[in-house]
Amino acid sequence: MMKHVFIKGKDQNKPTFLLLHGTGGNEHDLLPIAGMIDDEASVLSVRGNVSENGMPRFFKRLAEGVFDEEDLIFRTKELKEFIDTASVEHGFNANNVIAIGYSNGANIAGSLLFHYENVLKGAMLLHPMVPIRSLDLPKMKDVAIFIGAGKNDPICLPQETEELASLLNGAGADVEVHWENNGHSLTRTEIETAASWYEKNF
Repeated sequence: MMKHVFIKGKDQNKPTFLLLHGTGGNEHDLLPIAGMIDDEASVLSVRGNVSENGMPRFFKRLAEGVFDEEDLIFRTKELKEFIDTASVEHGFNANNVIAIGYSNGANIAGSLLFHYENVLKGAMLLHPMVPIRSLDLPKMKDVAIFIGAGKNDPICLPQETEELASLLNGAGADVEVHWENNGHSLTRTEIETAASWYEKNF
């Protein structure tokens, strides 16, 4: 089982938000963001199972921006199985899950989409990278994806964002990219834009 917090929403018909923190974060980090996007949705917020010098992460990396692909694949499967188990335990619809991931959390959310068909109904990927290359992507028809990116993000370069968007588009997803000028940090306007994207799509 993965360390997590589940908060049952007021409206059971709404999607359940899967919250995935950035490196060094935990399962409480993104709760305020979920509240800003839809305070009536249920929330499943997960802590990554990997520790890098005491900082929780969702998968190992070999260096900054260089993923351990074997571990990424293993951890993606572990997260997918956890969602299925948690949906039974907490009584939410596993076919109505939207991921909200930041940085490392956005990368594992992207990896879920890259590896499994129909695993997420949508995703808000905040400062993501391309999780893995050389994969034939599953069909993503009817999957809506919001990408929040920084034009001057030193970790996720703009061309990385553009490559990810075009891979997701190529798999049939409906992708909207929002650019900010605040490097790798999250901003209020980015979350507000994600909230209006969510309202429009869900």
